[in-house]
Amino acid sequence: MQLETKTYGDTLIVTATMPRIDAAIAIEFKDNMRTACMDGPARVVLDLSSVSFLDSSGLGAVVAAMKLLAPDQKLELAGLTTNVDKVFRLTRMDRVFTIHPDTDTALNDTETDIENAS
Repeated sequence: MQLETKTYGDTLIVTATMPRIDAAIAIEFKDNMRTACMDGPARVVLDLSSVSFLDSSGLGAVVAAMKLLAPDQKLELAGLTTNVDKVFRLTRMDRVFTIHPDTDTALNDTETDIENAS
């Protein structure tokens, strides 16, 4: 399992490149997320656009990854496929996470938030 990371200003984009996040890789995913986000910027966006399947263990791993972030870090999601989006909506986790249609929108939302704060 692999996660790719890129930093854009105060935002770390973590891209999950696997097609599934399920019980078979949930622990490894959580551990790799912790490593990827360690000492990173305050804003972390997890790009799930390559993930077509997420079960309850995968959902638990995403929530656990959020809880493992430093106190000043926030986890947001981007690029949820239809099936993954359904899991977040059915479990009402869409109320816990900020969800963006894609990473470009997530990055633009940061710029808009900064402009609105001025």
